[in-house]
Amino acid sequence: MATYKELHGTPIEVVSSDPSNPVDGQIWYNSTSNVLKGNLSYVTSWATGGTLNTARYVLASAGTQTAGLAFGGEVPSLVDVNESYNGTSWTEVADLNTARQELAGNGTQTSALAYGGRKPAIADEAESWNGTSWTETADLNTARRYLAGAGADNESALAFGGPSSAPGGTNQALTESWNGTSWTETGNLNQARGVLTGTGIITSALAVGGDAPPLTPIFQDLTESWNGSSWTEVGDLNTARQSLASAGVNTTAALVFGGSAPPSPTPSIMVLVESWNGSSWTETTDLSTGRHNLTGTGSYPAALAIGGRTPTTVGATEEWNNGPVVATFEAS
Repeated sequence: MATYKELHGTPIEVVSSDPSNPVDGQIWYNSTSNVLKGNLSYVTSWATGGTLNTARYVLASAGTQTAGLAFGGEVPSLVDVNESYNGTSWTEVADLNTARQELAGNGTQTSALAYGGRKPAIADEAESWNGTSWTETADLNTARRYLAGAGADNESALAFGGPSSAPGGTNQALTESWNGTSWTETGNLNQARGVLTGTGIITSALAVGGDAPPLTPIFQDLTESWNGSSWTEVGDLNTARQSLASAGVNTTAALVFGGSAPPSPTPSIMVLVESWNGSSWTETTDLSTGRHNLTGTGSYPAALAIGGRTPTTVGATEEWNNGPVVATFEAS
């Protein structure tokens, strides 16, 4: 038997401000503006953002869509360049102390960490950003490149995966946590891999994709979820890939984009984007420009895709938006 709600719907809610995450078809009355409104649908799209001043790849990033940070990378020579994003354009600010590529990072535009990478020797250095300058801090326990990271700021971070030598090198399953003072080894990944991506915070993170030679296939579709103490394998990507990027602040909503995938021996450069709902990945709106060895930051509703190779080195920035289409109802 149908319920009353199914037959008659629900009362129109009176609110003082528009809801931040309305469902499709939701209607509400805004008592501040005295307007009846409704959400028609959600639109997901990529828009062109400001271009980096220094085009580069294998770089790292931190922050949000309107307050971002991009640091390090290769031009093709490795660089210490650090740029700040205001939602429109990039401005070069204080550089890293150690120029490097293939590093990881996390945090915000005013409180970030950069760690690991290659300089050209494999790096264990970590640097802390306070919004004005970088300061060298305690080193990683194990130097690694092509690792991934997650964390809310420069006092809380997670570093995982990546090979500990170059060229090639054996991928590590190592995970280290940062408490603002030192790094501590903690629960390992279930699958050692490099050239993966990470997103989230120190108590709620995702490790996605990458490569894991000598396994066959080398390219990985694995997703592992971190709960603050251990990693658990969860739903796989629809398309296995490495050199991808991601955005998200927890394990319930995330976005991965770009990267490279078979065929071999020349991997294809990808435009593919997948969204995560806490249990599975769904293909969604593609990047405008396919690229790999890019970096990403922000959240699932509002993300940035920065730099990379197409295969030429680019400074392109794309802005992801996933939001409601709100209509205002008027008397006719």
